[in-house]
Amino acid sequence: MTIAQHTTDQQPIRVPGRSRLAVVGVTVAAALALWAILVPLAGVDLKAQQGSTIEVGAGSIFFASAAMAFAGWALLAILERRTINARKIWTVLAIITCITSLGSPLFSGIGAGARIGLASLHLIVGATLILGLRRTALPASARC
Repeated sequence: MTIAQHTTDQQPIRVPGRSRLAVVGVTVAAALALWAILVPLAGVDLKAQQGSTIEVGAGSIFFASAAMAFAGWALLAILERRTINARKIWTVLAIITCITSLGSPLFSGIGAGARIGLASLHLIVGATLILGLRRTALPASARC
């Protein structure tokens, strides 16, 4: 009978897909939690002017945050396949994207409360994605 021994010096196997899916879920949950605090609890009226007046609801928050999370995941995956410095390049691009995305709520929000609320939603999604997905980036030595 053969007994397999497990050594304790081995690093646990990381599964980036599962970790990244968790980051997507946490990002969406954080955005929806902030929306729930801003709109139903604090009574902030999240409206924006983009051609016509848009009421920003929970459905919009869900789909926009999920779309941005999956887009960030896709970009990180592409960079991991194409370059050695994927984590660094992705982080710089993500920070630039997050900062430039603040222009939309700050200029199209109707009222100070809406502007601050929409900007905070952009920041919570950006911060969660940057911190979460950056952590899942594989080092060059772990990639094929």
